[in-house]
Amino acid sequence: FVQFLTGLLIYILHRNLNLERKKSENLLLNILPEEIALELQKNDSVEPNFYESATVMFMDMAGFTRIAEKMTPHELIGELHEIFSKIDDIVKKNNLEKIKTIGDSYMAAGGLPRKNKTHAVDSVLTALEICSFMKKLEEIRESEKRPFWKIRLGIHTGNLVAGVVGKYKFAYD
Repeated sequence: FVQFLTGLLIYILHRNLNLERKKSENLLLNILPEEIALELQKNDSVEPNFYESATVMFMDMAGFTRIAEKMTPHELIGELHEIFSKIDDIVKKNNLEKIKTIGDSYMAAGGLPRKNKTHAVDSVLTALEICSFMKKLEEIRESEKRPFWKIRLGIHTGNLVAGVVGKYKFAYD
């Protein structure tokens, strides 16, 4: 009976360990591109990579501070979450890699970590779709007599270096 209970306990602990391992792997994949996450898991570090050709798209919101000052923290985070969640979908659909958000800024890149020849076109299509989304959101906000942000968007193609930076709360940058 004791051996049976011990075996059952080991089975349950092993299953729970595997579930927790899967959760942590999924979290890591939500933070880093898959290839980078796998390298980090395997080597405990990531070698920086040089890309001869990649495209970076950067967006921020004009007048952000002026409008944000009139919002509650809950409203502000809700607005940013709504906007950035939609942009996340657009970025993913167009084969770009989200790099980071900082406040009202959003950065994504194409051609990394998997090199491809369409990164510039992918970035332009992403930018156009983001502009279209923000224009529709502007129309909705105007009809509701609510403030809205116009965006500034820039795209640059050239060479770059990407890797994992930091020790705690690291980032792919």
